[in-house]
Amino acid sequence: MGLLKKKTGVLPGFGLSLGFTMTYISILVILPLSMIFINSATAPWEKIWQTISEPRVIASYKLSIGAALMAAAINVIFGVLIAWVLVRYRFPGRRIIDGLVDLPFALPTAIAGIALTTLYTENGWVGQFLSFKVAFTPLGIMIALMFIGLPFVVRTVQPVLQNVDKEVEEASASLGANRLQTFVKVVFPELMPAALTGFALAFARSLGEYGSVVFIAGNMPMKTEITPLLIMTKLEQYDYAGATALAAVMLVFSFLMLLVINLLQWWTNRKFI
Repeated sequence: MGLLKKKTGVLPGFGLSLGFTMTYISILVILPLSMIFINSATAPWEKIWQTISEPRVIASYKLSIGAALMAAAINVIFGVLIAWVLVRYRFPGRRIIDGLVDLPFALPTAIAGIALTTLYTENGWVGQFLSFKVAFTPLGIMIALMFIGLPFVVRTVQPVLQNVDKEVEEASASLGANRLQTFVKVVFPELMPAALTGFALAFARSLGEYGSVVFIAGNMPMKTEITPLLIMTKLEQYDYAGATALAAVMLVFSFLMLLVINLLQWWTNRKFI
């Protein structure tokens, strides 16, 4: 009789690792998110609909989502530019600037909000020189979201730029392409998936931001009131069902946006790569 050989997987301990991973994700991610929908279901549907469809709440949806989208889109443009400068150029102070990019990660959001408010009020260091109002307006909210979202784009695009083969760019130039054509036809397709990932991360971070926004927003109902502030207000009023209902709406929208962005990434990978 021949000896039976035990079939083993390529990765040893795969079953144990997968079980630990799923348990960890379930406890820290799936279970807390599912509790949002479970708590929302404790209230009557009429009350939930009334809560999520109030004019004040709808205005906060528009402001939170619109400001997050605009801030993420602007961050993609300037984030790619900053990443390009940090990777392709050598100049005095480059390492300092590279380190400052990560400052919003480490800085408490409340401190960022207070600092931005101090800068952009009408009597602030920057606001006094502007002919338009920034603090306590939607523009101020967008600036705060740009501040906290920029590192996500830079740190996502930067490694991709470092791995772009310069010989391909040189070959493009040798075939008669100018710098703009080389960037559009050669470099941009390589950066597109990373830029979309950075956009998704910046948007997701901005959508739920509270600390850096609440100070510069002014929190005027129907004008500069964001949805996270309304959630906190309902929690302070012990309206847990209403707070979780608003959170569920924002969560569903975040999932939909991430799905759209992932589809765009899949499409760009097929089209450009």
